Amino acid sequence: MRMRRYDDQIEVRAGIVDGMEGPAHFVWRDQLWQVRAVVGHWVDTAPWWHQPAVQGLLGIHEDDGAADANARPAPVGSVASLVAERDVWRVEASRGRLGTSGVLELVHDGTTGQWRLTGCED
Repeated sequence: MRMRRYDDQIEVRAGIVDGMEGPAHFVWRDQLWQVRAVVGHWVDTAPWWHQPAVQGLLGIHEDDGAADANARPAPVGSVASLVAERDVWRVEASRGRLGTSGVLELVHDGTTGQWRLTGCED
């Protein structure tokens, strides 16, 4: 099996699954999914290297990935924004009662409060 990568915003409803509070239901691509089991849960830092301010300091432009020696770096925000933590939940979930099931990776950004679906194992 391999994990397909996504970066889709989702709507999550919390509840108790496997004896812990976390995502219990979520809507992804207009489909309601129910979390059946928590496969894993951990905390990591957001990909700080993708932030425009960091890329500006490195002289990297998202459009071509090339460095520009004459580019002026974008101002860097607070250090806290660079090391912001996020909760990652790897869950087994299914669509509806008898629908398709799979292992999906859900990420909660503690800074913005947003949830994203970042992976789906098939």
